[in-house]
Amino acid sequence: MRRFGPPPPDGGPRLNRADPTGPRSGRPTLPSAPTEIITTPFAVRLEQLVTGVGDPVTVFAHGLGGDISGTRPLGSAVTGRRVFFHFRGHGRSDAPAGPWTFGDLAQDLRGVADLAGATRALGASMGGAALARVLSETPDRFERVVFYLPAPLDGTRPATAEARAERLLAAVESGEAAAIAAAVEPELPPSVRNTPTGWAYLRQRVEELQKNGLAPELATLWRQPAVPDVEALGRFSGRALVLGSMGDELHPAAWAERLAELLPGAELHVYDRPSVLWTNRAELRDRISTFLNRP
Repeated sequence: MRRFGPPPPDGGPRLNRADPTGPRSGRPTLPSAPTEIITTPFAVRLEQLVTGVGDPVTVFAHGLGGDISGTRPLGSAVTGRRVFFHFRGHGRSDAPAGPWTFGDLAQDLRGVADLAGATRALGASMGGAALARVLSETPDRFERVVFYLPAPLDGTRPATAEARAERLLAAVESGEAAAIAAAVEPELPPSVRNTPTGWAYLRQRVEELQKNGLAPELATLWRQPAVPDVEALGRFSGRALVLGSMGDELHPAAWAERLAELLPGAELHVYDRPSVLWTNRAELRDRISTFLNRP
């Protein structure tokens, strides 16, 4: 599998094809919000988007193969400045030579948070595992944290999750719009597929992945535990909200329950069905913002 190198300084795509194919039917997707490239204290350039003004500052970390647009709905009602970024190997962020570990992702998250002066953080799936790694190493780094559908911390994943990630990476490497769309479609609940909303989502995801690609080094992350010593999370000195979901084959509710046990005084809420961002977005947004907006 060839390696997709880091984008050029002007923010060009990770994939370099003369005539990339992409969805051409239906309504055009809205232009992406303007982002910037920052250099973290760990010498890795990452793409970020800053919205809102004032304090507190909250940083949002996406999941494997995800992007900034996927985490923005989670912070739409959060007050203060909101910093969304792409981990290494995603978007226009660098893709240093691998293999990678969650220690590397924790550096990405910590670097963005330090530059922004963030005191709060939200991690989704893989981003949640990176956030847990930060807390295990620096338990006083954040005052408030949210874990949305947290990924496992012990280095294991369900076979379904592993197969889906492999399919996505292979599809992105092929550059074929149809293959990428087929790999992305399982992210949609059945009720949304083959609807204008679902088509718009697929178009946006395919165009983003064709433009910037994904680094194959992402497949190396789960060779080691995300958090070598999970008991270290017991030293976390802030407030935590853990959000899980029943019926999610990629993020079993048991992981959210276990993480809530490890974090002192954590609030746990488990939704009764999967695809929460699609089926219960307003309540999810309100729950996250109520927790993070508390004085």
